[in-house]
Amino acid sequence: MSVLVPGANAPVATGELRVDIRYSPLPGADIDISAFVLNAAHKVRGDGDMCFYGQPDILAGAVRMTQADAGHAVFFLDPGQLPAEVEKVAFTATIHANKARFDAVSQLTLAISGGISSDIPTSGMQETALILGEFYRRQGSWKFRCVAQGFAGGLEPLAEHFGVDVAAPEPEPAPTPAPAPAAPKSTVNLSKVTLDKSRSSISLEKSTAGFGEIRVNLNWNKSSSGGFFSSSKAIDLDVGCLFELQDGLKGAVQALGNGFGDLQGEPYIQLMGDDRTGSVDGGEWLHINGQKWHLIRRILVFAFIYKGAPNWEKTDGVITIYIPGQPDIEVRMNEEGGRHGMCAVAMLENDNGAVKVTRCVDFHKGHRDLDQAYGWGMRWSAGSK
Repeated sequence: MSVLVPGANAPVATGELRVDIRYSPLPGADIDISAFVLNAAHKVRGDGDMCFYGQPDILAGAVRMTQADAGHAVFFLDPGQLPAEVEKVAFTATIHANKARFDAVSQLTLAISGGISSDIPTSGMQETALILGEFYRRQGSWKFRCVAQGFAGGLEPLAEHFGVDVAAPEPEPAPTPAPAPAAPKSTVNLSKVTLDKSRSSISLEKSTAGFGEIRVNLNWNKSSSGGFFSSSKAIDLDVGCLFELQDGLKGAVQALGNGFGDLQGEPYIQLMGDDRTGSVDGGEWLHINGQKWHLIRRILVFAFIYKGAPNWEKTDGVITIYIPGQPDIEVRMNEEGGRHGMCAVAMLENDNGAVKVTRCVDFHKGHRDLDQAYGWGMRWSAGSK
């Protein structure tokens, strides 16, 4: 086992490597873990060289983030699959919106498969961004160096330091419309929008490239020992949706009844697997074909507890909607503490071509009650997985 102090390095094993980054969570402040693929000038070659929560798989899987829970992030890196011009892969930690300083993070560790680890010293650190360490080429082989270097300003200036073109944050609505700006070049959008009682909806305008693939993720707290989602209680939390197309077709995409949908054909929505235990890294995913958004009228995203007594307040459940080039949208389900087994989380509506996302977070006994509450008008019968 090689335990590295800042500045120390060690050779890494060949083949795919697992990188585990663990930290003590901060109440009221998110910590984002990212990886930057760098050339000899220590810059990214393009926006596709940044791996983070909004772009978790890059370079055909050579670098990918598979877990981003509070307190733990997991990456897989295969140096042998990286292009020849890549010289480094840097791993970073940043505190979202500069809501705290790393001095408040009591524990921050990094471990690499093959026996390399490092405890990152954070005592007295007033910065909100941190370069944890870097993989680098050395005479044809790869090594890892512990860096532990603070960086002021958070994720956006750190990304720009590495050469990433960062999209400007979404402006507040203006009282009068401004002239349309020139079409910007492709950028990585690092902003997050949380829909809550104070801000319940947001509209995302279609770009010249369309919406791309819209990804909806359901994640929840899997680490509570003996708690609501312990494996011994066989809890099964599922994501699904009701849909209505412009031609009047209605239905549901969900694991119940094996209604997994279709991304290329109607309804242009697909459930990507079914995690029955909460053990799958990254939670559950719905994908929506954004190129077919003009054919979709509305989508109601819901989560429901297939097994177990409902107690949403303890789940720390969150739906995150990822749209390329747009701010990530979060809706949390534990604010109301509902006791019914089904939660209507968010409505996605086609508003003259835009994607209007509205927070719902209300609770229902089942599919039929949800249908009636939102006026879908479908017939329901008992189903199973």
